[in-house]
Amino acid sequence: MSPDGTSSTADFVPSTATTKTHSKPKDVPTSFQHPLDPLTPEEIAAVSLAIRRYVAAKTEIKAVKFITCTLLAPPKRAVLAYLGIPLAPGEKPEKPTPIVRRAEVDFLDVVGGRSYNVTLTLNKGGIWELDVLTLLPEEFHPQISVEELIMCEVVVKNNPTIQKLAAEVGVLPEQIFCDGWSIGYDDRFPQRRRVQQALCFARFSEHDNLYAHPLDFIPIIDAHTEELLHVDFPPHYVRQDDGSVKLTAHGTAPPPLAADALAASQRERLPPPRKAWDFLPDLMAQTEEGGYKPRQDLKPLHVVQPEGVSFKMDGNVLEWQNWKMHIAFTHREGIAISTITYNDHGEIRPIMYRLSLAEMVVPYGAPEHPHPRKFAFDSGEYGMGTMANELSLGCDCLGQIHYLPGCFVGHDGNAIIIKNVICIHEEDAGVLWKHSDYRPNGRSQTVRRRRLVVSMVCTLANYEYIWNYHFYQDGSIEFEIRLTGILSVYLSKDGEPNPHGTTVAPNINGHYHQHMFSVRVDPMIDGLKNTVIESDILTVDAPTGSKDNFAGNAFYSKDTPIKVESGREYDFAKERRWRIVNKARKHYSSGKEVGYSIGVKGGATPMMAKEDGWAAKRAAFLKKTLWVCRDAEGEDGSGTVRMWPAGKYVPQTKEEPEDSVGSWVEEQQEVEDEDLLVFVTVGTTHIPRPEDWPVMPVEHLTVSFKPNSFFKANPSMDVPGSKDPLSVAAFSNKSGANNDESQTCCH
Repeated sequence: MSPDGTSSTADFVPSTATTKTHSKPKDVPTSFQHPLDPLTPEEIAAVSLAIRRYVAAKTEIKAVKFITCTLLAPPKRAVLAYLGIPLAPGEKPEKPTPIVRRAEVDFLDVVGGRSYNVTLTLNKGGIWELDVLTLLPEEFHPQISVEELIMCEVVVKNNPTIQKLAAEVGVLPEQIFCDGWSIGYDDRFPQRRRVQQALCFARFSEHDNLYAHPLDFIPIIDAHTEELLHVDFPPHYVRQDDGSVKLTAHGTAPPPLAADALAASQRERLPPPRKAWDFLPDLMAQTEEGGYKPRQDLKPLHVVQPEGVSFKMDGNVLEWQNWKMHIAFTHREGIAISTITYNDHGEIRPIMYRLSLAEMVVPYGAPEHPHPRKFAFDSGEYGMGTMANELSLGCDCLGQIHYLPGCFVGHDGNAIIIKNVICIHEEDAGVLWKHSDYRPNGRSQTVRRRRLVVSMVCTLANYEYIWNYHFYQDGSIEFEIRLTGILSVYLSKDGEPNPHGTTVAPNINGHYHQHMFSVRVDPMIDGLKNTVIESDILTVDAPTGSKDNFAGNAFYSKDTPIKVESGREYDFAKERRWRIVNKARKHYSSGKEVGYSIGVKGGATPMMAKEDGWAAKRAAFLKKTLWVCRDAEGEDGSGTVRMWPAGKYVPQTKEEPEDSVGSWVEEQQEVEDEDLLVFVTVGTTHIPRPEDWPVMPVEHLTVSFKPNSFFKANPSMDVPGSKDPLSVAAFSNKSGANNDESQTCCH
């Protein structure tokens, strides 16, 4: 199919969306304040209308189901010219060129079942015109939509086979619930089918914690035809007389479908555990042994800003403490922060063109089929933005809050709107810097550290991710990931050994797993020509007692520029670290290139899957801590932007795709003094504890970006010290030096 760019007045409007509030379609253009402003609800409706008209008039497609609709960003250089940001130190910004508003859409042919990709341009008359309509290869699948996940549960609940299986273990049809998951990797099902696996649970009251009642089977459905394709029954472990552990199945490989079905019919069935492990206070009051009583000794703690906030917003553009940036909602990454600059005493210095979570994967460690299929790509397969929460003032965010909305396309082409999806606020973060002259009559100075927080909370079925982008007054940036929610669990027998998990509660097995994240950094440290420096901390070879190292204490830092595209290992023994620099500008004192250091200590987690294992094949970014490659967009914007380290179309992939970071670096292009991309891999290995049940306390990890020879000196020396007049002694009626209200923190 080759579109000619024309539109028809035919208007075919399928209506299948069932989630959240939809905007009303309006066939009108929407202007933007910033070139990277996300598509508005009106624009999404207008884009989908243009596609429906074209499809009805120019193709044989009878009905469409929209999956994604997003801004196709203008070329980087055009955006920087539009904003007046220079491309190199000392240069003037390039002359602005017109910004063309473009969009990209993935949709499904409802009848034929194939997937299509479309790009469109908003013309000068305010009409969206099709540029290219592409039929995707049959093995390519756009991300799984919210509506498809909801549909999966409906299909499972209403299927007679599933109802019969549930009845055999004492579960009624209305008590059947499931989480739809990507199939992951299973060669028994054709890649052309749009397949989901369903992790099933029972719910014995309306808001009961369903994860406390796992069922002993896993259905497989076709999300397009809404068919039940198969039902898997995971095996169990038994302890032998000699103390060894053995599987009830012959091995860990997936059996042929026919043999699997026969084995299932002869299998011992296990009822779900019945104990309620509720997390809602009113339900805990009814189900907890001995009743539930909340703590009574917790006094209120308020965040108060009597004079208002210190940041300014202009649409999606934020300014705070010398920082300026653009904040956008995206359906896949959740938050994308772009065109980050810092006002260094009147000089506007570019730092990052774009910063976002590009991908993440959660590979589980249980080898017995079908549990190895559990390695969800929560960004690439589902989309962080589409899974985002509508945040609540005073609960998710404290203090004086500014919210931004977000929207993404529903199956019917209208925008699904999430109000209050991005939270922006300030918070105290301890001491920024302090020094005391210990001498008699010496003086001290304490400066409190304040940070700006840009955050989002996403619910992926059982699990919550909290994404916090922190900006500090000393020029540092921090991307913090907080993990909470409920473990993904499976049913275990009484006393069953558990070699790849923790029995967190009777009959509830919390499998070992990892949470691995790829942070995409598009740097512009004082311009677009950047280099990554790898630094190893090494001991001096000279032995103790020698003339060069008499005390045996000498060490030094060895810098090595990364010259060609490659993946880099973290080396704990060498305290390896990296920094992104601009060689065209050097620090007046250190002599080093201006730059920003990347901090991954504590989050540089090794991949536990085998190098040739399923997870590693599909998620090449797991194999290295840092990846450096060229930005392939090109100076004129004609190239393909390298966005997704595990590929653009992730669901049901079986090998590493060509458009992934592992393939990009094979080109071995030069990356010294070039327009770079850096992908940072961080993660955590989760060995569940009983204390993680029924809801896991927050665990967090961070990636930091700190100025290194970028500023002349500490850029926060001008932050005023403060003595908070609302801070008082906790126990003013008691004596003791620690209650002396005359003490001061700064003089």
